[in-house]
Amino acid sequence: MRIASFNLENLTDKPGNGVPFSARLDLLRPQLLRLSADVLCLQEVDANKPGKGTPRRLDALRQLIETTPYEKFHLVSTRDEKSGHPRDKHNLVILSRWPIETYGQYQCDLVEPPCYRTATSAPPEPRQRPVEWDRPILHVTLAMPQGVRLHLVNMHLRAPLAAPVPGQKRGPFSWNSVPGWAEGFFLAAVKRSGQALEARLLVDRLFDDDPNALIMLAGDFNAEEREVPLRIVTGNVEDTGNGHLASRGLVLLEHSLAAARCFTVIHRGQRLMLDHLLVSRQLMARYRGIEVHNEALGDELIAYTLTEAAPESYHAPLVASFDLA
Repeated sequence: MRIASFNLENLTDKPGNGVPFSARLDLLRPQLLRLSADVLCLQEVDANKPGKGTPRRLDALRQLIETTPYEKFHLVSTRDEKSGHPRDKHNLVILSRWPIETYGQYQCDLVEPPCYRTATSAPPEPRQRPVEWDRPILHVTLAMPQGVRLHLVNMHLRAPLAAPVPGQKRGPFSWNSVPGWAEGFFLAAVKRSGQALEARLLVDRLFDDDPNALIMLAGDFNAEEREVPLRIVTGNVEDTGNGHLASRGLVLLEHSLAAARCFTVIHRGQRLMLDHLLVSRQLMARYRGIEVHNEALGDELIAYTLTEAAPESYHAPLVASFDLA
């Protein structure tokens, strides 16, 4: 069994972003085929409306997987809570060779968002407001061969970019003051950590139901191993200080990679491991290996500066193999 994760970076077939969709297909489709995955977790899949009054559809993704084995896979995605259809931007998608038994998404459902009144907003905010995270997490249960049940959680945590503060922004990446930017950066950290905490609470609910549950978390965490979001999700005994909780910790599969290959993003010359696959100790017993397909990965900052239109994703996909027998 092979389970993969890949941030496609704003997958859309809408015109106007400077990149012909056909060019994106030509680059992304071979990457998906190389993964040869039985289960595929995707991030940043956009949906569009084919006509006025019609529900949003994942047309770009359907075109991407057309003529590939994934075309016949079972598919679930995050949904807009009001319409019940895919969200307009940055959907999470799971494609599975095997049936999907249960589905759920969580966004401020297991964790009540903290309330906060900004210190630098102009004019000052009169009252506190909840600091809600921007995206849900997606959880499915897969019915796999040999009677195996796998809990799979697809995630995309907020990037470490400062969140808006009223009256403090001059443009998309420009601020009126250092304190305004600093507070926006703080709010972004709260959002990202809140998402991670919600995922951790979900994991422990699964362990409460079944201490031997096979659990895997996959996706773009926008954080490296020793940063707060990963520490929250992983739950290492070094952090909890309680050996009796060791079986509830999650294992980062990238530890199997050679140090020189352990990166999924290159930013300003730095090689960063921002995408991760984490598994429960029970699933670790079936683990056989991990690959990171980063051979052709470019520097995202240089590309955005020098390239008129970049069709590729600046995230490398990950794929792990397991033995179900």
